[in-house]
Amino acid sequence: VQLQASGGGLVQAGGSLRLSCAASGRTISRYHMGWFRQAPGKEREFVAAITWGGRIYYADSVKGRFTISRDNAKNTVYLQMNSLKPEDTAVYHCAAETSLTYSSSPLDYDYWGQGTLVTVSS
Repeated sequence: VQLQASGGGLVQAGGSLRLSCAASGRTISRYHMGWFRQAPGKEREFVAAITWGGRIYYADSVKGRFTISRDNAKNTVYLQMNSLKPEDTAVYHCAAETSLTYSSSPLDYDYWGQGTLVTVSS
């Protein structure tokens, strides 16, 4: 499966962005889908995930500000980001996990998109 993330850009603190992750080559309806981010000089970190059954998980740093959703008919996953902070600046990647058990570790994800840059100015 190929994943294409889009929607990143430059936004002021307090603003919003909506990221999209379009999948092709295979349906993602039976995959757990996650968003991760990597800031310069830092390790890739978990942001949010939605299981194939619809359970949702968030990193503490984004709870109440970010919303993950999926549209299986469009083979697409979204990340709505509100109240953005400068510390949210990073390259955001979407990923798909094919195992039965959900994980927040990037090591457990099998397919990755190329990433989209989000820059939040203060």
